[in-house]
Amino acid sequence: MADSTNYNKVSVLVVGAGPAGLSAAITLKKQSPGTDVCVIDKAAEPGNHNLSGAVLEPGPIHELLDMAAGDWREDEEAQKLFSRKVDKDDVLFLAGKKASFSMMPAIKAAKACKIGFGQMVHEDDYIVSISSLTGYLAGVAKNVGVELMTGFAAEDILLDSTGKATGVKLVDQGRGHDGEPLPNFVPGEVVEADAVVLAEGCDGLLTEKFIEKAGLKREATQLYSIGVKENIKVTDEQYAKFTDGRVVHAMGYPIWTPVIGPAMFGGGIMYPMGDNKIAVGMIVGLDWKYYDFNPQDALERFKEHKFVKQFVDGGTVVEGGAKMIPEGGYFAIPREGSTDAIGKANTVILGDSAGFVNMNKIKGLHNAISSGLAAGKAITSKLGALDELAVEYTRLVEEAGVLDEMRTAKNFRQTVAKFGPLQGMPFSVFGGMLPKFDIEPDYEVMTSMEYRLRPDMDFDKDTFTAMADTEHREEQPSHLSILDPAKCDECGRKFERPCITFCPAGVYEMIHDVVKPANPSNCLHCKTCQRKCPFDNIRWTVPEGGGGPRYKTM
Repeated sequence: MADSTNYNKVSVLVVGAGPAGLSAAITLKKQSPGTDVCVIDKAAEPGNHNLSGAVLEPGPIHELLDMAAGDWREDEEAQKLFSRKVDKDDVLFLAGKKASFSMMPAIKAAKACKIGFGQMVHEDDYIVSISSLTGYLAGVAKNVGVELMTGFAAEDILLDSTGKATGVKLVDQGRGHDGEPLPNFVPGEVVEADAVVLAEGCDGLLTEKFIEKAGLKREATQLYSIGVKENIKVTDEQYAKFTDGRVVHAMGYPIWTPVIGPAMFGGGIMYPMGDNKIAVGMIVGLDWKYYDFNPQDALERFKEHKFVKQFVDGGTVVEGGAKMIPEGGYFAIPREGSTDAIGKANTVILGDSAGFVNMNKIKGLHNAISSGLAAGKAITSKLGALDELAVEYTRLVEEAGVLDEMRTAKNFRQTVAKFGPLQGMPFSVFGGMLPKFDIEPDYEVMTSMEYRLRPDMDFDKDTFTAMADTEHREEQPSHLSILDPAKCDECGRKFERPCITFCPAGVYEMIHDVVKPANPSNCLHCKTCQRKCPFDNIRWTVPEGGGGPRYKTM
């Protein structure tokens, strides 16, 4: 801190200790050692709220670590973290429960012809746990002098009359179920800052408040998907058969069967995680139309497919979790109207908070780190003129190639949403030449159609939630609210209250014929409920710091 007696005032405040936020803090502290940099995060420990595949392009992380920790390649923790590289890259189409076909010849041909989906080639990328990566970067940040404070949840961003951020307000601690202060009540403090970096991840609470307060606009509606993932401990033989350098991305069954349905965007993933663990996941666009669909059911069907089953059958799930992914692409990046900046004045938006996921690759971790590098450099160069920070940051993000990459997939997700997977996937090849489609928000597309592949047994959400090791203080007010109970009645008549079905942690239940967030302490902070409720009737607010999932190797 600049003033060791005043912990409520910092030069630069980073909200979110994920790869983007930590990259920004590390870069700034290395380039300007005298600047006080504070990173706050709502998780109990670094990495606890970070979940991804994850396949990581090496360029940005090498740039960051070469600058911050020149001997990192000799570090034992780094060697373990980056020990796996993709040497076998499978992209499959699953036809029914047994058949599978490789799409790699078509993808490699597309790469040679510089067609967008040719970017799906992942050879020589790192295979990492993003939870572990975040924990490692937190250590690097501390070593260079960054102040990292976990368990600190912010509920609002404060702006002056010109739209310039003055700081953030932390959430109150010690309220009871009814919202009234308990004897141990501590009001949420205000942390003032000269510059604010928003790096909360997908659908960040402060980010969305800032966009509204500062008048930023998106040219297109942000679209989302949900990813549900399990780490499965398998036998020596199964892991050796899968190999330590293989990644699998699969389209088709069980979420897309041409002509007869279902017809949902997304697919399955399989990554080796070391120690005989294979990460198995299912990613599904939130624009699904089936009122009774649960992404975890699709994950179970995926694990039953003949190709997948040979590697995981009989295995033990040792960790599970869920998160949303921003898929709206280039046109969904929030910008300030007069400057086109990704932020405003002294505030910038990074990584998944900005929506830097390239849908041609279906990954954004490398862009998150690149945006953090750009933010750190921009703050360094504008310390004497922080009102110009957002413009300089946007210039450096452009210079780093992030926005060029985003432009290659600028219409991809909208094209699939407009025409469906069967027509939209081939049409997306010409996405750069197609008009910008006006796509409705994910929550507006729900219908009374049924998911025809739903298993006979309900998914065991209690065990899944236990595998995420999630917890919140039981006595605190619910951080999930239903705005209008009457809309729930209408939802029940039309769609049988789908939030009860699709919430991966079983938060919502019928209590005396009324839908309620009955189990808020189970919440995984994925925020799917507030983006998929068909009546836009649920709001997620931040709980007390230190709660939520406690991912270790997700």
